[in-house]
Amino acid sequence: MNVNDISAHWVALHEQLGLGAPVASKAQYERLLACVDALMDDYDDRPGNPLGGLLLLLAERIREYEERTRPWPETSTPASLLAFLMEQHGLRQSDLPEIGPQSVVSAVLSGKRELNLRQVKLLAARFRVPMEALAG
Repeated sequence: MNVNDISAHWVALHEQLGLGAPVASKAQYERLLACVDALMDDYDDRPGNPLGGLLLLLAERIREYEERTRPWPETSTPASLLAFLMEQHGLRQSDLPEIGPQSVVSAVLSGKRELNLRQVKLLAARFRVPMEALAG
């Protein structure tokens, strides 16, 4: 192992993507997202693929930035989080087939009905949020 070679490659990677420190700007964040997209185009998930570690590091930097710049709202109920997500994505009650018809969505949002496990799984996948956030 030649530490000088490793250091040179790490410095070059840091200069291109800034991986040696937290994401400092939206432009850097967008570069990281583009890099992940490009890597995923050629990535195969075979065990031991060395790009897996790079993807994990990129994902961690992206997650840290998103948590810092777009923190989750303080919500007390799954219904209020769902309403927040709908607003953020410009959705209407009729745009949520994961829950059911508009009348069911309305009942969930008003607190008259809770989301079931199937609905929670589908919504968590759609909005990329933890299932726990939507579970009552």
